[in-house]
Amino acid sequence: MGQLKGILLVAAGACSYGVLATFVKMATNNGGHIGNLTLGQFVWGILILFILRLLFGGKAKKAVAPASLKEKGQLLLAGTAMGLTSTFYYLAIQYIPVSVGIILLMQAIWMGILLEAILERKFPPFIKIMAAAIVLVGTFLATGILGQEGSLSLDWRGLAFGLAAASSYTVTLYSSNRVVLRLPNLERSYFMVWGGLIITVLFWNLSLIDNFGWADFASWGLLIAVFGTVLPPILLNEGMPITGTGLGSIIASMEIPVSILFAYVLLNEQVGGLQWLGVGLILAAVFWINWPKKAKA
Repeated sequence: MGQLKGILLVAAGACSYGVLATFVKMATNNGGHIGNLTLGQFVWGILILFILRLLFGGKAKKAVAPASLKEKGQLLLAGTAMGLTSTFYYLAIQYIPVSVGIILLMQAIWMGILLEAILERKFPPFIKIMAAAIVLVGTFLATGILGQEGSLSLDWRGLAFGLAAASSYTVTLYSSNRVVLRLPNLERSYFMVWGGLIITVLFWNLSLIDNFGWADFASWGLLIAVFGTVLPPILLNEGMPITGTGLGSIIASMEIPVSILFAYVLLNEQVGGLQWLGVGLILAAVFWINWPKKAKA
């Protein structure tokens, strides 16, 4: 029963991330400005997490020493990667379909392998190198990046923002598993979201004033905050310790098909057989890396 609970929690967290891009695209299709939406995401996220800390964080906070100024700074810095991920990802899907945007975001799989190898100064094992190669092949198929005559079939701005989002997402994932782990999850998430808000304000600066709209901020901003800032970290942080990193990562890859299916249903984005084959290859690479290996006798 405990394992099933963990699986359901991780699956719910992945699905929350999966629907996010579709909601953002729907909001911008209705005239919403990305800066305003991202601002709403982090402001509402901070308010909700602050309330959750007051309601549920008391016992956990008493069990550990309060965060030092240095630790808060580390979490704020880690949160800037989260803010840049949202900004770049939302910009990307203004130029390319959501079904392609999620594939570009998942380049964090091989980017994470590369980052880990650089920072730890250790050559990655063969299985990870092969998995990274499979992800790249799957990406080539899933994005349909080249047209029939070999020309670039996607807007280069969407590709650039998509890869920038993947790069910052890689940093987010890496720091989330390594920065100030002694603090409760709600506490860590709270300060990281503050970092996301700060970088969002710095990135968009005066355009936030020019393009501010209370209706989008209060409605779409709140919805995006719930599905992009509040639910995923809470659900994943609760579920991952139960499932373990390997199984949890496999379940979390549901984010890809969920994102594509929601884009198909709500945005009428068409996805061909070749694209689904590419998605299948990417998911297979995730399974291969994370599937538990039998210990040698």
